[in-house]
Amino acid sequence: MRYRRLGRTGWQVSEVGYGMWGVGGGPGGWTGEDDRTSAASLRLAVESGCNFFDTAWIYGRGHSERLLGGLLREHGARGLYVSTKIPPKDRAWPSRRDSRLEDVFPDDHVRCYLDKSRENVGVDRIDLLHYHVWEDSWAADRRWQDQVRAMKSEGLVGAVGISVNRWEPWNVLAAIATGLVDVVQVIYNIFDQAPEDRLFDVCAAHDVGVIARVPFDEGTLTGTLTEDTRWPEGDWRSSYFVPDNLAASVERAERLRPVVPEGMTMPELALRFVLQHPAVATVIPGMRRPEHVRANLGVSDGVRLSERLMSRLREHRWDRQPTEWSQ
Repeated sequence: MRYRRLGRTGWQVSEVGYGMWGVGGGPGGWTGEDDRTSAASLRLAVESGCNFFDTAWIYGRGHSERLLGGLLREHGARGLYVSTKIPPKDRAWPSRRDSRLEDVFPDDHVRCYLDKSRENVGVDRIDLLHYHVWEDSWAADRRWQDQVRAMKSEGLVGAVGISVNRWEPWNVLAAIATGLVDVVQVIYNIFDQAPEDRLFDVCAAHDVGVIARVPFDEGTLTGTLTEDTRWPEGDWRSSYFVPDNLAASVERAERLRPVVPEGMTMPELALRFVLQHPAVATVIPGMRRPEHVRANLGVSDGVRLSERLMSRLREHRWDRQPTEWSQ
């Protein structure tokens, strides 16, 4: 496993981290999780050098956090980093342009869920706490700024980040300029290349760490979806891959398939594309089974894609606008 510096935190984090949404289960999550298999996968990740684990309270209403807490009790001495997120009080993903800070992240709500997360994980301090949605119109609001300063000064969090709304990499630039944001988590993959336009340069200028999420475009870039793919009732993917999105996603993946080099899988190519960018400190694919862990962590070998291949991948950029189903 190779490690990269996570911005101004100075932490050396595994360049392939562990995204824990898929192991949370519960309403609005992914079906098919099994705690015993999840625990084995998490354990294997640590043994393979992964030291960065990203979760959120909403992933199973604390269940994912509690699984991570169990892992820490086994391996806490190895210096694992915990990243979690405060859910919006109005439970709206993503936030809207007219969302008000006092309705989404009031002080008592932020403190309540910070305490819940600390209890679930079993720690006094959360290494990295994210706001799980964001509107950049809030950046100048002293109430949010005071929240950040207070949580840090009281030693409750080590660093503060923002999880940027889907397909809105511009919607965090003002917050970064305040100097209060240590880390940004943003969707970045072969299709979603827009963070390269401005965000990555701004992060570099402010020494803000970058976490790349959704490297497989919620499954599209695994190359396994078809127009007949269906998910059980209650699985988040059934609400995201509505018919129009599923058809378009499958078509995009099929268009990409001829570009995948011989001997390489589409998921491997997807991860290598993300890691090629120097602004990215870590990428956090979801992993629910040991075979996922072995495959994804195995990409951390320092092998780079050729410029010719990168040029071909740039042609697969897919700029999209948020919709009622994009969440």
